[in-house]
Amino acid sequence: MTTCTDFVTLSLDDTLYGIPVDRVREILDLRPVSPMPNAPAHLLGVIDLRGENVPVVDMRILLGMTPKPDTPQTRILVVLLRHDGNEAVLGLRTDQVIDVARLDDGEYSPLSEGQKLAWDGMSILGIGRRNGAVISIIYLDGLFHGLPRSAILTDRPAVSHEAA
Repeated sequence: MTTCTDFVTLSLDDTLYGIPVDRVREILDLRPVSPMPNAPAHLLGVIDLRGENVPVVDMRILLGMTPKPDTPQTRILVVLLRHDGNEAVLGLRTDQVIDVARLDDGEYSPLSEGQKLAWDGMSILGIGRRNGAVISIIYLDGLFHGLPRSAILTDRPAVSHEAA
C-alpha cells in the first residue's frame, strides 16, 4: 500500500480515475481547440491559456477507448507532466471531472496484477477506493510510455516547486 495525497477524480464512461492534486494546475470548461497538422490521433491540438500554448490530449483515445462527442460535463484538466528532467503543461480532455477527494483509507495499491497479465500498466500507478468504488490512479509521467516524444514534451528543464 502507498499513502497518498488528495486526488482530482474524473470519469471516462463509467470508469473512475484519479490524478494527484499537486499535479493539477486547473480545470477548464470546454473551449475551442486548434488542431495541429499530422498530429497523432490522441493529440486534439492546442489551446491558448493566458498566452501559453497548451497541447490537449483526448484521454479516451490515449487509453484505448472509443471517442465520444463532447457533453456539457466535458472538461479539460490542465496538468504538469514530467519526463527525463523536462516538464510540460498538458490539457487532458475528460468526460467529467467529479471532485477533489481522498481515497477511502488514504492509500492505494500498486498495480502488480498487471505483471501477471503481461500488461505493463505504465499509465496506471495503482488502484484505490472512493466510497467503495474502484479508482485507477493515473501515472502522468508514464502516460505516454511507448509513444513518440512528439510535441507533448518540451526541452524546458523541470522547475522545482519546493519552497527554498
